[in-house]
Amino acid sequence: FSVLQLVEALGLSLTSSQPHTRARGVQLLSEVLQECYGNLTEREVEVLIAFYENRLKDHYVVTPPVLQGLKALTRCTALPTGSAVSMLRSLFQDVHVQVKLDIIRIQNYFNESTELKGLGADFVFGFVQSMDGERDPRNLLLAFQIAQNIINRGYDLGKFTEELFEVTSCYFPIDFTPPPNDPHGITKEQLIQALRAVLAGTPKFAEFLLPLLIEKLDSDVQSAKLDSLQTLCAFNVSVLILLFSVVIVSLQVFQTSSEKIESAGLAALTALTSCLSRSVLNSDSEDSLSTFLDVVLKDCKHHLCEPDLKLVWPSAKLLQAACSASNRASHIIAASAMPSLIEQYNTRTQRFELICVSVFHPSMLEESVFLAFRQSLCSMVFSALSETNSSLQITATSVLTSLAQQAGLLLDSDIELAVDHLTRLLLTEEDDRVRSASPLLSSTFFAYCSVYVFKIHVHVFHEVCWFPFLVSTFRVFRFAGQTASRAVSLFLDGDVSFLPDNSFPSNIHGYLTQQGDSWTQSQMVCLLMGCVCSLPRSVEVPQIDQLLSQLEEMSCSCSHPLSYTSAAKCFAALVNKRSQGDSLDSFIQRTMKRVCSELDSPSSPVRVQAFTLMIWVAKALLLRYHPLSTALTDKLFSLLDDADLGPMAAEGFSLLMSDSVDVLNRACHADVRIMYRQRFFSENSAKLVQGFNAAPQEKKSNYLKALSNIVNKLPKQVQVTELPALLSLLLEALSCPDQGVQLSTLSCLEPVLIDPPPALIQQLEALVSRLLALVGSPAMNVRIASLRCIHALSRFPILPFRARVLRALAQPLDDKKRLVRREAVQARGEW
Repeated sequence: FSVLQLVEALGLSLTSSQPHTRARGVQLLSEVLQECYGNLTEREVEVLIAFYENRLKDHYVVTPPVLQGLKALTRCTALPTGSAVSMLRSLFQDVHVQVKLDIIRIQNYFNESTELKGLGADFVFGFVQSMDGERDPRNLLLAFQIAQNIINRGYDLGKFTEELFEVTSCYFPIDFTPPPNDPHGITKEQLIQALRAVLAGTPKFAEFLLPLLIEKLDSDVQSAKLDSLQTLCAFNVSVLILLFSVVIVSLQVFQTSSEKIESAGLAALTALTSCLSRSVLNSDSEDSLSTFLDVVLKDCKHHLCEPDLKLVWPSAKLLQAACSASNRASHIIAASAMPSLIEQYNTRTQRFELICVSVFHPSMLEESVFLAFRQSLCSMVFSALSETNSSLQITATSVLTSLAQQAGLLLDSDIELAVDHLTRLLLTEEDDRVRSASPLLSSTFFAYCSVYVFKIHVHVFHEVCWFPFLVSTFRVFRFAGQTASRAVSLFLDGDVSFLPDNSFPSNIHGYLTQQGDSWTQSQMVCLLMGCVCSLPRSVEVPQIDQLLSQLEEMSCSCSHPLSYTSAAKCFAALVNKRSQGDSLDSFIQRTMKRVCSELDSPSSPVRVQAFTLMIWVAKALLLRYHPLSTALTDKLFSLLDDADLGPMAAEGFSLLMSDSVDVLNRACHADVRIMYRQRFFSENSAKLVQGFNAAPQEKKSNYLKALSNIVNKLPKQVQVTELPALLSLLLEALSCPDQGVQLSTLSCLEPVLIDPPPALIQQLEALVSRLLALVGSPAMNVRIASLRCIHALSRFPILPFRARVLRALAQPLDDKKRLVRREAVQARGEW
């Protein structure tokens, strides 16, 4: 049979006086077409379309199989020109029953067709009719996608613009919860995104969308407010709408107590400002960005001048959000707001923090936004640094950092004055927060004024100051090679001839190299560490052998912890970057021999110093895959059984696996190979298990702590893979009395419990028992982490444990800490 012969053969059924008989005949034909639509000729398709269009006028019981046949015909490659328009006209005119799914799907098949544009507004009207009243989420998702395509492909909406908006916006905001075990997989987020793309897809919807958003923003439902603001972010609107929008956004930021609503409001303001910043200016048109920002400034500026600070910070956040959108917005806001803010400082000194929060945004550092206000800003900064108010001084150091990052804002005289102020704060200020902020500032500040660096830092060493913070100072020098040469010369030879105003005592060399009990005499190593440890590997460190020998000596003999630790770090950083070869190997072996000699002598007074040097050198070699790293890490494993150094050795594994802040990281140009943690774990996990099994009971906790420190630093996917082999040890670690081990182990387990391996499910009894025991831990962090793990266990086969867990969760429900009670409520609700 050909398909037309089949139609003739079905003649009696298709022309029967009984509607159900006609429906069965059409059903059989449609089922055949679903199997063979690819083989039909254009003439056959033309005849079949005419037949099916005629059948749409038949009894309503015939309509579903007719739609099934039309869907099959839409897949034909030989579809005649004009058939898409013809079929849709018939659908819109003749189908009046609720068969929405099939109609919408047929419309979707034709969505790519350029022919449909010929229908114009009639197609839009037909689509609106077919979608009206739809509730099936499958149909809605498809309908939103069709509506988006209608908009994006430039269909003529004609007089049905409002109807299309109404038929889609009636679902805003989406309130949909998928039923359990939903086979279709439609999510709330999919519907939200699809509907938002429609509502924000065309400026023609602006006049209808704005009242809707205002209505939803007045709602008490947080999700409705959030969805409204996020929709506003996605909407490309006219200036008039933006002027209304900024009022809406401002009200949300000023009035909300929700961080999410505030963040969404600020994001909406940034998006609106960014949209206008990209608009093209014509000579005869109004600057829409300036007009818009005038409204923003009008809303905010008067709050900045009020005695009551209640609305000051929301106003400052709004200004920041607008500034972050573009450089042009930053210039406009700075030009308008800065004079008022400077006047506020002159009349109310405490408003200095407001100036910083209002306008010193990272986006404003790309160009000299503040160049016109340079003199006033510098005067304010130095005035604030001279105040006795600690908060004001800390804020002033932050502003000084921002000013230093912009070329041309600080003159040489300003830099000298800044150095004097920072020196005074370091040496005389009693407030720890101020003394901490000053040297931390210098790492950025002195990158732009390096000629004054040694002056301040060497002055600081004739006095007692906060040496730990000096380590960050030299990371950003412009002249790395010259700086390194001077620092090494200063450290080894006491050469101060290059320092400005050479007014330092002749015995400064003693401060640099003496190894006596006076801890101030060895502190120059901090300065050296900050300088040479951050150098690129291409920069040659002068007198490297002599420098390494001096650092090794200081590491193994100095009695001051900061000094010998800094010396060990500096030594390790230089070893990490040194070229491979016999010279490096022999130097490392000589150092290892000395270190192991001290470690193997229980009576040695410098065992801790030797251990510190060993662990940092081990890290330096491990990062670069040096073959001698194995000897040092094996020595570290052996120290887990040491009576004095065992706990320190266990903590040492955390240092090996963690990222170091000040040395041995990529920012300091260290040689760091990828996946070094995974490699270390795969090579040493078996040693750890064997050592634990052989260790006496009193030493097992060291092995558990070491295991916890190693596993906790591994990537989560590696943890999941390796967990089965280590599960017994991790369960033991949960029983370890050390709270640090407990917390570290819990943090490892929590992500694994989301998608547990079979080995974990087999140990469910032991795991539940240990977790419930930790619910009453004296440490709040342990209680919270254990409750989160118990929460995650609710996904397991939990029925045998349910009653016991619910009884145990009664205790944390009355915990004195709110955070613990919150986790307990969530866990108990899931169980």
